[in-house]
Amino acid sequence: MFTGLVSDIGVVERIVPRQGGVRLTVRPSKLPVDALVHGESVACCGACLTVIERGGGLVSFDAIPETLSRTTLGGWRPGTRINLERALALGERLGGHLVQGHVDAVGEVLAKVVEGQGARLTVSLPASIAPLVAEKGSIAVDGISLTVVDCGSDWFTVALIPETVKHTALRGMRPGDSVNLEADPIGRFVARALTLRGSDEKLARFAQGGWGV
Repeated sequence: MFTGLVSDIGVVERIVPRQGGVRLTVRPSKLPVDALVHGESVACCGACLTVIERGGGLVSFDAIPETLSRTTLGGWRPGTRINLERALALGERLGGHLVQGHVDAVGEVLAKVVEGQGARLTVSLPASIAPLVAEKGSIAVDGISLTVVDCGSDWFTVALIPETVKHTALRGMRPGDSVNLEADPIGRFVARALTLRGSDEKLARFAQGGWGV
């Protein structure tokens, strides 16, 4: 579990094909690599990956085909800058919102407008997660906890404060770039419950002898 508060920006050093997936090696700029534990989770642009190797200022993760197909990771190359966040420890402050590191969909940056020292991003909203995104709700964009300013059926906007622009990889984002999206987990469970509610009502009528649906 993560908070969506990026603690570092890493640079992809190398990507090596491995058993259908890849081994991703990253050089963090200030994340204490030697403090990382083999097997712990790190969010890489919002995708939860497991530490496989670390040392010499580098940390490596394995990404399976499912991860490559469902996130932007498949398009990363040596030199790509990525947001990094270690997993949340119990007892720490939750400054953003609960982020699982399970990417729901990939969106495209449609527009970026500078607003003072900050910026406003307009991002495409895939139909698969559109019902989970609401104005003033939370969404993770490349692992960053952001508040939805406005949204339509296939787009949403977020406002970036200067701190976010300065200390995350969104600083270099341009229209046409792809970003990982994760909806607020609470919204996901509410949507699932509402979807099943109709089925529950049909089962209740069936149990009472109501064969019609």
